[in-house]
Amino acid sequence: MARSPLFGRRIHISGSIAKDIAVASTADVEAARTFIGGLVRELTRRGANFVIPVDAEPFREADGMPICFDWLIWKAVKDHLAQRPPNVPGPFVVAVQHHKTQEQIPDDYAGLWDELRSSQLVKIESAAQWDMNSKRMEAQARFGDVLVVLGGDEGVLYLANLYHDAGKPIVPLNLPLCAETKGARRLYNFGLASSQTRRLFQIVDDGDAHDWINRIGFPSRQAIPDRISALVDLLEALERPKAFAVRLLNPDLEDYDDVQTFFDIVVKPVIEDELGYRLVVIDGRQTYEHARIDQEIFAKLHRSSIVLADITGARPNCFLELGYALGRCLPTMVMVREGASLPFDITTFSGLHWKSSGSAEERKRAFREHWHAIRNRPSLVPTEPLIS
Repeated sequence: MARSPLFGRRIHISGSIAKDIAVASTADVEAARTFIGGLVRELTRRGANFVIPVDAEPFREADGMPICFDWLIWKAVKDHLAQRPPNVPGPFVVAVQHHKTQEQIPDDYAGLWDELRSSQLVKIESAAQWDMNSKRMEAQARFGDVLVVLGGDEGVLYLANLYHDAGKPIVPLNLPLCAETKGARRLYNFGLASSQTRRLFQIVDDGDAHDWINRIGFPSRQAIPDRISALVDLLEALERPKAFAVRLLNPDLEDYDDVQTFFDIVVKPVIEDELGYRLVVIDGRQTYEHARIDQEIFAKLHRSSIVLADITGARPNCFLELGYALGRCLPTMVMVREGASLPFDITTFSGLHWKSSGSAEERKRAFREHWHAIRNRPSLVPTEPLIS
Protein backbone atom coordinates (compact mmCIF):
# COMPACT_ATOMS: atom_id res chain seq x y z
CA MET A 1 0.00 0.00 0.00
CA ALA A 2 1.36 3.43 -0.96
CA ARG A 3 2.15 5.79 1.90
CA SER A 4 -1.00 7.49 3.13
CA PRO A 5 -1.24 11.29 3.49
CA LEU A 6 -2.14 10.48 7.11
CA PHE A 7 1.32 9.00 7.76
CA GLY A 8 2.60 10.65 10.94
CA ARG A 9 -0.36 13.02 11.37
CA ARG A 10 -2.02 13.20 14.80
CA ILE A 11 -5.75 12.46 14.78
CA HIS A 12 -7.81 13.60 17.75
CA ILE A 13 -11.19 11.83 18.07
CA SER A 14 -13.40 13.52 20.65
CA GLY A 15 -17.02 13.52 21.80
CA SER A 16 -19.54 11.93 24.11
CA ILE A 17 -23.08 10.56 24.16
CA ALA A 18 -26.15 12.27 25.61
CA LYS A 19 -27.35 10.91 28.93
CA ASP A 20 -30.93 10.82 27.65
CA ILE A 21 -31.57 7.48 25.96
CA ALA A 22 -34.34 9.10 23.90
CA VAL A 23 -31.69 11.31 22.27
CA ALA A 24 -29.01 8.64 21.82
CA SER A 25 -30.43 5.12 21.72
CA THR A 26 -28.44 2.14 22.94
CA ALA A 27 -28.35 0.75 19.42
CA ASP A 28 -26.96 4.03 18.02
CA VAL A 29 -24.32 4.17 20.75
CA GLU A 30 -23.24 0.58 20.09
CA ALA A 31 -23.01 1.32 16.36
CA ALA A 32 -20.91 4.41 17.07
CA ARG A 33 -18.51 2.45 19.25
CA THR A 34 -18.11 -0.23 16.58
CA PHE A 35 -17.50 2.54 14.05
CA ILE A 36 -14.80 4.18 16.19
CA GLY A 37 -13.03 0.89 16.86
CA GLY A 38 -12.89 0.16 13.13
CA LEU A 39 -11.83 3.72 12.32
CA VAL A 40 -8.89 3.57 14.72
CA ARG A 41 -7.80 0.25 13.22
CA GLU A 42 -7.87 1.71 9.70
CA LEU A 43 -6.05 4.90 10.72
CA THR A 44 -3.38 2.85 12.50
CA ARG A 45 -2.84 0.79 9.34
CA ARG A 46 -2.24 4.03 7.43
CA GLY A 47 0.39 5.29 9.86
CA ALA A 48 -1.67 7.89 11.69
CA ASN A 49 -0.83 8.91 15.25
CA PHE A 50 -3.32 9.93 17.93
CA VAL A 51 -4.06 12.41 20.70
CA ILE A 52 -6.03 10.74 23.51
CA PRO A 53 -7.01 12.03 26.97
CA VAL A 54 -6.40 9.92 30.06
CA ASP A 55 -9.29 10.30 32.49
CA ALA A 56 -12.17 8.58 34.25
CA GLU A 57 -14.84 6.62 32.37
CA PRO A 58 -18.35 7.68 33.44
CA PHE A 59 -21.33 5.55 32.46
CA ARG A 60 -24.89 6.35 31.46
CA GLU A 61 -27.49 5.33 34.04
CA ALA A 62 -30.11 4.23 31.53
CA ASP A 63 -28.12 1.42 29.92
CA GLY A 64 -24.65 1.42 31.50
CA MET A 65 -22.96 2.57 28.27
CA PRO A 66 -19.73 4.61 28.61
CA ILE A 67 -20.42 8.29 27.99
CA CYS A 68 -17.01 8.98 26.42
CA PHE A 69 -14.93 7.10 23.85
CA ASP A 70 -11.42 7.64 25.17
CA TRP A 71 -10.77 4.20 26.65
CA LEU A 72 -12.34 2.54 23.63
CA ILE A 73 -9.74 4.39 21.52
CA TRP A 74 -6.91 3.43 23.88
CA LYS A 75 -7.91 -0.24 23.61
CA ALA A 76 -8.15 -0.01 19.82
CA VAL A 77 -4.68 1.51 19.39
CA LYS A 78 -3.24 -1.23 21.63
CA ASP A 79 -5.12 -4.04 19.85
CA HIS A 80 -4.02 -2.91 16.37
CA LEU A 81 -0.48 -1.82 17.15
CA ALA A 82 0.95 -4.68 15.08
CA GLN A 83 -0.67 -3.17 11.96
CA ARG A 84 1.19 0.13 12.34
CA PRO A 85 3.69 0.66 9.48
CA PRO A 86 7.39 0.90 10.33
CA ASN A 87 9.21 4.23 10.66
CA VAL A 88 6.17 6.39 11.45
CA PRO A 89 7.58 9.67 12.83
CA GLY A 90 6.69 10.91 16.28
CA PRO A 91 5.08 9.14 19.23
CA PHE A 92 2.15 6.88 18.40
CA VAL A 93 -0.02 8.62 21.02
CA VAL A 94 0.17 11.94 22.83
CA ALA A 95 -1.60 11.25 26.13
CA VAL A 96 -3.03 14.26 27.95
CA GLN A 97 -3.44 13.67 31.66
CA HIS A 98 -3.92 15.74 34.82
CA HIS A 99 -3.01 15.43 38.50
CA LYS A 100 -5.96 13.11 39.30
CA THR A 101 -5.39 10.79 36.36
CA GLN A 102 -3.83 7.85 38.17
CA GLU A 103 -6.64 7.52 40.70
CA GLN A 104 -9.33 7.83 38.02
CA ILE A 105 -8.12 5.24 35.51
CA PRO A 106 -10.73 2.45 35.30
CA ASP A 107 -9.55 -0.86 36.75
CA ASP A 108 -10.30 -2.61 33.45
CA TYR A 109 -7.75 -0.42 31.66
CA ALA A 110 -5.04 0.02 34.31
CA GLY A 111 -2.88 -2.77 32.86
CA LEU A 112 -3.23 -1.42 29.33
CA TRP A 113 -2.25 2.09 30.48
CA ASP A 114 0.72 0.87 32.52
CA GLU A 115 2.05 -1.08 29.54
CA LEU A 116 1.69 1.78 27.06
CA ARG A 117 2.89 4.63 29.27
CA SER A 118 6.15 2.83 30.02
CA SER A 119 6.89 2.38 26.31
CA GLN A 120 8.40 4.72 23.72
CA LEU A 121 5.04 4.80 21.93
CA VAL A 122 3.41 7.32 24.26
CA LYS A 123 4.32 10.92 25.02
CA ILE A 124 2.61 12.18 28.18
CA GLU A 125 1.53 15.80 28.35
CA SER A 126 0.26 17.02 31.70
CA ALA A 127 -2.36 19.65 32.53
CA ALA A 128 -1.56 19.21 36.21
CA GLN A 129 -3.55 21.05 38.87
CA TRP A 130 -6.18 22.19 36.36
CA ASP A 131 -9.58 20.68 37.09
CA MET A 132 -11.10 22.66 34.23
CA ASN A 133 -11.69 20.59 31.10
CA SER A 134 -10.79 23.65 29.02
CA LYS A 135 -7.13 23.49 30.11
CA ARG A 136 -6.90 19.85 29.13
CA MET A 137 -8.52 20.62 25.79
CA GLU A 138 -5.99 23.37 25.14
CA ALA A 139 -3.20 20.84 25.67
CA GLN A 140 -4.92 18.35 23.36
CA ALA A 141 -5.40 20.96 20.63
CA ARG A 142 -1.72 21.96 20.72
CA PHE A 143 -0.70 18.47 19.63
CA GLY A 144 -3.55 17.38 17.37
CA ASP A 145 -3.40 17.90 13.59
CA VAL A 146 -7.00 16.92 12.76
CA LEU A 147 -10.06 16.96 15.01
CA VAL A 148 -12.83 14.38 14.43
CA VAL A 149 -15.88 14.99 16.62
CA LEU A 150 -19.09 13.08 17.32
CA GLY A 151 -21.83 13.77 19.82
CA GLY A 152 -20.79 16.05 22.67
CA ASP A 153 -21.89 19.50 23.78
CA GLU A 154 -20.06 22.70 24.75
CA GLY A 155 -16.74 20.90 25.10
CA VAL A 156 -16.81 19.80 21.47
CA LEU A 157 -17.57 23.37 20.37
CA TYR A 158 -14.73 24.72 22.53
CA LEU A 159 -12.30 22.21 21.00
CA ALA A 160 -13.51 23.09 17.50
CA ASN A 161 -12.81 26.77 18.15
CA LEU A 162 -9.28 25.95 19.34
CA TYR A 163 -8.57 23.92 16.21
CA HIS A 164 -10.10 26.55 13.94
CA ASP A 165 -7.99 29.34 15.44
CA ALA A 166 -4.89 27.25 14.77
CA GLY A 167 -5.94 26.62 11.16
CA LYS A 168 -6.43 22.89 11.74
CA PRO A 169 -9.26 20.88 10.13
CA ILE A 170 -12.39 19.92 12.03
CA VAL A 171 -14.45 16.97 10.77
CA PRO A 172 -17.86 16.75 12.50
CA LEU A 173 -19.98 13.60 12.28
CA ASN A 174 -23.76 13.76 12.26
CA LEU A 175 -24.27 10.57 14.26
CA PRO A 176 -27.39 10.60 16.51
CA LEU A 177 -25.50 10.79 19.81
CA CYS A 178 -26.64 14.26 20.89
CA ALA A 179 -29.41 16.71 20.06
CA GLU A 180 -29.26 18.27 16.58
CA THR A 181 -28.51 21.67 18.11
CA LYS A 182 -25.59 20.40 20.21
CA GLY A 183 -21.96 19.47 19.74
CA ALA A 184 -20.85 17.71 16.57
CA ARG A 185 -24.32 17.77 15.01
CA ARG A 186 -24.47 21.54 15.35
CA LEU A 187 -21.05 21.78 13.68
CA TYR A 188 -22.13 19.42 10.92
CA ASN A 189 -25.26 21.45 10.20
CA PHE A 190 -23.14 24.61 10.17
CA GLY A 191 -20.90 23.03 7.53
CA LEU A 192 -23.83 22.05 5.31
CA ALA A 193 -24.00 25.69 4.18
CA SER A 194 -21.62 25.73 1.22
CA SER A 195 -20.32 29.15 2.26
CA GLN A 196 -19.15 27.73 5.60
CA THR A 197 -17.77 24.27 4.82
CA ARG A 198 -14.24 25.48 4.08
CA ARG A 199 -14.13 27.02 7.53
CA LEU A 200 -14.33 23.48 8.92
CA PHE A 201 -11.84 21.85 6.55
CA GLN A 202 -10.24 22.31 3.16
CA ILE A 203 -9.45 19.74 0.50
CA VAL A 204 -6.15 19.32 -1.30
CA ASP A 205 -5.84 21.07 -4.68
CA ASP A 206 -8.83 23.30 -3.80
CA GLY A 207 -11.22 20.34 -3.92
CA ASP A 208 -14.90 20.70 -3.05
CA ALA A 209 -15.21 20.56 0.74
CA HIS A 210 -19.00 20.87 0.53
CA ASP A 211 -19.21 17.71 -1.57
CA TRP A 212 -17.18 15.87 1.07
CA ILE A 213 -19.31 16.92 4.04
CA ASN A 214 -22.34 15.55 2.23
CA ARG A 215 -20.52 12.25 1.71
CA ILE A 216 -20.11 11.83 5.48
CA GLY A 217 -23.77 12.53 6.25
CA PHE A 218 -24.21 8.84 6.99
CA PRO A 219 -27.77 7.53 6.61
CA SER A 220 -28.83 4.94 9.18
CA ARG A 221 -28.95 2.24 6.49
CA GLN A 222 -25.27 2.71 5.55
CA ALA A 223 -23.04 -0.16 6.66
CA ILE A 224 -20.33 0.65 9.23
CA PRO A 225 -17.43 -0.47 6.98
CA ASP A 226 -18.71 1.91 4.28
CA ARG A 227 -18.89 4.75 6.80
CA ILE A 228 -15.32 4.10 7.87
CA SER A 229 -14.15 4.00 4.26
CA ALA A 230 -15.86 7.31 3.44
CA LEU A 231 -14.40 9.07 6.47
CA VAL A 232 -10.88 7.76 5.89
CA ASP A 233 -11.11 8.89 2.25
CA LEU A 234 -12.02 12.37 3.48
CA LEU A 235 -9.19 12.46 6.03
CA GLU A 236 -6.72 11.46 3.31
CA ALA A 237 -8.10 14.20 1.02
CA LEU A 238 -7.66 16.99 3.58
CA GLU A 239 -5.34 19.84 2.73
CA ARG A 240 -1.94 19.40 4.28
CA PRO A 241 -0.73 21.63 7.14
CA LYS A 242 0.28 25.03 5.79
CA ALA A 243 3.80 26.47 5.71
CA PHE A 244 3.43 30.21 5.11
CA ALA A 245 6.20 31.86 3.08
CA VAL A 246 7.33 35.37 4.00
CA ARG A 247 9.63 36.43 1.16
CA LEU A 248 10.60 38.93 -1.51
CA LEU A 249 8.00 38.80 -4.31
CA ASN A 250 8.83 41.79 -6.54
CA PRO A 251 10.56 40.49 -9.70
CA ASP A 252 11.92 43.97 -10.44
CA LEU A 253 14.29 43.89 -7.45
CA GLU A 254 17.82 42.56 -7.84
CA ASP A 255 17.58 39.88 -5.13
CA TYR A 256 14.43 38.33 -6.57
CA ASP A 257 16.04 35.74 -8.87
CA ASP A 258 18.21 34.30 -6.09
CA VAL A 259 15.26 34.11 -3.69
CA GLN A 260 13.01 32.49 -6.29
CA THR A 261 15.65 29.92 -7.18
CA PHE A 262 16.20 29.12 -3.50
CA PHE A 263 12.49 28.50 -2.96
CA ASP A 264 12.15 26.49 -6.19
CA ILE A 265 15.05 24.09 -5.71
CA VAL A 266 15.43 23.98 -1.91
CA VAL A 267 12.45 25.15 0.15
CA LYS A 268 9.51 23.76 -1.82
CA PRO A 269 10.96 20.25 -2.41
CA VAL A 270 11.92 19.79 1.25
CA ILE A 271 8.82 21.37 2.81
CA GLU A 272 6.27 19.73 0.50
CA ASP A 273 7.83 16.49 -0.73
CA GLU A 274 9.72 15.49 2.43
CA LEU A 275 7.98 17.16 5.38
CA GLY A 276 4.40 17.00 4.10
CA TYR A 277 3.41 20.67 4.36
CA ARG A 278 1.82 22.81 1.65
CA LEU A 279 3.85 25.92 0.88
CA VAL A 280 1.60 29.01 0.85
CA VAL A 281 2.77 32.08 -1.05
CA ILE A 282 0.44 35.08 -1.37
CA ASP A 283 1.54 37.10 -4.41
CA GLY A 284 -1.82 38.21 -5.81
CA ARG A 285 -2.18 35.41 -8.33
CA GLN A 286 -4.22 33.07 -6.12
CA THR A 287 -7.96 32.86 -5.63
CA TYR A 288 -8.78 35.16 -2.72
CA GLU A 289 -10.91 34.16 0.25
CA HIS A 290 -10.94 37.74 1.55
CA ALA A 291 -11.65 41.14 0.05
CA ARG A 292 -8.16 42.64 0.39
CA ILE A 293 -4.68 41.18 -0.11
CA ASP A 294 -3.47 42.37 3.30
CA GLN A 295 -6.40 40.58 4.95
CA GLU A 296 -5.65 37.50 2.84
CA ILE A 297 -2.01 37.54 3.93
CA PHE A 298 -2.63 37.89 7.65
CA ALA A 299 -5.55 35.47 7.75
CA LYS A 300 -3.42 32.79 6.06
CA LEU A 301 -0.39 33.65 8.21
CA HIS A 302 -2.45 33.54 11.42
CA ARG A 303 -3.68 30.01 10.73
CA SER A 304 -0.48 28.46 9.37
CA SER A 305 1.30 25.59 11.07
CA ILE A 306 4.79 26.97 10.45
CA VAL A 307 6.29 30.13 8.92
CA LEU A 308 9.30 30.31 6.61
CA ALA A 309 10.53 33.90 6.72
CA ASP A 310 13.18 34.88 4.19
CA ILE A 311 14.27 38.49 4.76
CA THR A 312 16.67 38.80 1.83
CA GLY A 313 16.19 42.29 0.41
CA ALA A 314 15.13 43.71 3.80
CA ARG A 315 11.58 44.53 2.69
CA PRO A 316 9.41 46.26 5.36
CA ASN A 317 6.41 43.98 4.69
CA CYS A 318 8.57 40.91 5.36
CA PHE A 319 9.65 42.29 8.74
CA LEU A 320 6.02 43.08 9.58
CA GLU A 321 4.90 39.53 8.75
CA LEU A 322 7.89 38.04 10.59
CA GLY A 323 7.00 40.05 13.68
CA TYR A 324 3.40 38.85 13.48
CA ALA A 325 4.54 35.23 13.27
CA LEU A 326 6.84 35.58 16.27
CA GLY A 327 4.14 37.36 18.27
CA ARG A 328 1.68 34.64 17.35
CA CYS A 329 4.24 32.09 18.71
CA LEU A 330 4.22 30.15 15.44
CA PRO A 331 7.19 27.86 14.73
CA THR A 332 9.25 30.21 12.54
CA MET A 333 12.37 29.58 10.48
CA VAL A 334 14.25 32.78 9.58
CA MET A 335 16.36 32.69 6.43
CA VAL A 336 18.52 35.13 4.47
CA ARG A 337 21.03 34.92 1.64
CA GLU A 338 24.60 34.61 2.91
CA GLY A 339 26.36 37.95 3.27
CA ALA A 340 23.24 40.10 3.70
CA SER A 341 23.33 43.01 6.11
CA LEU A 342 20.69 42.62 8.83
CA PRO A 343 19.31 44.66 11.74
CA PHE A 344 20.73 43.79 15.16
CA ASP A 345 17.49 42.25 16.47
CA ILE A 346 17.47 39.76 13.61
CA THR A 347 21.16 38.82 13.83
CA THR A 348 20.62 37.60 17.40
CA PHE A 349 17.85 35.24 16.26
CA SER A 350 19.41 32.07 14.88
CA GLY A 351 18.62 31.76 11.18
CA LEU A 352 19.74 29.97 8.03
CA HIS A 353 22.24 31.94 5.94
CA TRP A 354 21.72 30.14 2.64
CA LYS A 355 24.13 30.02 -0.26
CA SER A 356 23.19 31.00 -3.80
CA SER A 357 25.80 28.55 -5.15
CA GLY A 358 26.49 24.86 -4.70
CA SER A 359 24.51 21.77 -5.64
CA ALA A 360 20.80 21.48 -4.96
CA GLU A 361 21.39 18.52 -2.65
CA GLU A 362 23.99 20.40 -0.59
CA ARG A 363 21.65 23.35 -0.21
CA LYS A 364 18.72 21.10 0.73
CA ARG A 365 20.87 19.33 3.30
CA ALA A 366 21.74 22.65 4.97
CA PHE A 367 18.04 23.60 5.00
CA ARG A 368 17.05 20.25 6.55
CA GLU A 369 19.73 20.45 9.22
CA HIS A 370 18.71 23.94 10.26
CA TRP A 371 15.02 23.05 10.32
CA HIS A 372 15.61 20.05 12.58
CA ALA A 373 17.80 22.20 14.86
CA ILE A 374 15.21 24.93 15.41
CA ARG A 375 11.80 23.28 14.82
CA ASN A 376 11.13 22.89 18.56
CA ARG A 377 12.63 26.23 19.55
CA PRO A 378 10.51 27.90 22.26
CA SER A 379 8.70 31.14 21.53
CA LEU A 380 10.42 34.46 22.28
CA VAL A 381 7.96 35.22 25.09
CA PRO A 382 6.61 32.03 26.71
CA THR A 383 2.84 32.07 27.18
CA GLU A 384 2.89 30.93 30.79
CA PRO A 385 -0.02 31.36 33.21
CA LEU A 386 0.43 33.44 36.34
CA ILE A 387 -0.19 30.37 38.47
CA SER A 388 -0.65 26.70 37.68
